[in-house]
Amino acid sequence: MSESQSKEPQAFEGSKLHSACFLYPAIDNHAHPLLAEEHRDKFALEGLISEAQGPALTEDSVHTLACLRAVRQLSKIVDLGSEKTWESYKAARSKLPYRDLCQRFMDKKATKTQCIFLDDGLGNVDEFAEGCEWHDQFTSSPTKRIVRVEIVAEGILTSMLQSAQAVNHDLLNTFSRSFEESLTSSANDSLVVGYKSIACYRTGLDITVSEDVQGAVACLAEVNHSFTESGKIRLAHKALNDHIVRIALKVSGECGKPIQFHTGLGDNDLSLNHASPAHLQPVIKAFPKTPFVLLHSAYPFTREAGYLTAVYSNVWLDFGEVFPFVSAAGQRSIIQQVLELAPTNKILWSTDGHWWPESFYLGCLQAREVLWQVLSDYLRRGELSEDEAVLIVQNALFHNANKLYKLALEPNLTE
Repeated sequence: MSESQSKEPQAFEGSKLHSACFLYPAIDNHAHPLLAEEHRDKFALEGLISEAQGPALTEDSVHTLACLRAVRQLSKIVDLGSEKTWESYKAARSKLPYRDLCQRFMDKKATKTQCIFLDDGLGNVDEFAEGCEWHDQFTSSPTKRIVRVEIVAEGILTSMLQSAQAVNHDLLNTFSRSFEESLTSSANDSLVVGYKSIACYRTGLDITVSEDVQGAVACLAEVNHSFTESGKIRLAHKALNDHIVRIALKVSGECGKPIQFHTGLGDNDLSLNHASPAHLQPVIKAFPKTPFVLLHSAYPFTREAGYLTAVYSNVWLDFGEVFPFVSAAGQRSIIQQVLELAPTNKILWSTDGHWWPESFYLGCLQAREVLWQVLSDYLRRGELSEDEAVLIVQNALFHNANKLYKLALEPNLTE
């Protein structure tokens, strides 16, 4: 009999670790707003369990282990009768009043989520989703905002290009000042706790450290041309996008508000070979006072992200979004990879909840389950004491985010 087999299990239901995993309050450090009731069916519900698009979303994602597991878990909240299938779940939820659906899955007594940070720059949020304050009904602490920097930049450029006489260095400088002033103003807003960049989607995470003024002006001319033809702006121009991110990194460092980066897992709009957080190493080194948060477990580049948190004092790793997109076994492997190297005072949890209340519920339930499974196994192997494991859970779910984002919250242990 091996040493691990001979040890009495130190973790069991009712233990301090079990209580910490399933009952300790949590700060959801990255999510997006819920759809408004009149738009509850605006997007394919399969987006709940996959980042795919088109047929890969509606036809293929329902055959994943992630979907099969989600149906079983959701059926405990919405009665499906004997037929527990994805289609039966969609039919059952459609019959529930929207307020009832939200209350069932967002109930703070069930999820133990105390505070949510919302990135409200997701496409179509203004048109289809509820505002930040509306979400306060589901938490005991007020909802906070994450400012998406590329969306701010697009808004400023849209206004400027409507009356621009010429696209030149002066226009770039005027834009840069306005953009920096806007981000600085956001930092002074008590509801704003940080920034987010979607450089990963637009031009990749290989953000250059040095300034390319000529290139940025040339990109600005391309943006102006596109705006003249379509009346819309979507910033996906390398030199200009990198310029925008560098300004955001400067402001983040000066005001002490973290900047989150989408890394790894996403839809097919990103280039996977430019999605590894390893590409961020030069700017992490160039902006040592800027707090970087690597979102979404950086999956499938989790080990690279863990390395960056270990060797740079200004990098934190969020283990989110993989709940529920990845299978249970995959999630356990991801959390194990997070813990391989990342300091446990620098890991953060999130749901990446969006559009549907079920996304918040599954993101919370599955993360808690996997923390319990992984850490209780470490206890059985004698690699951690129970007190050490409990502290890891409490820090990951609440205290690390509370400290990093300067919330000064006390964990609500009564709900």
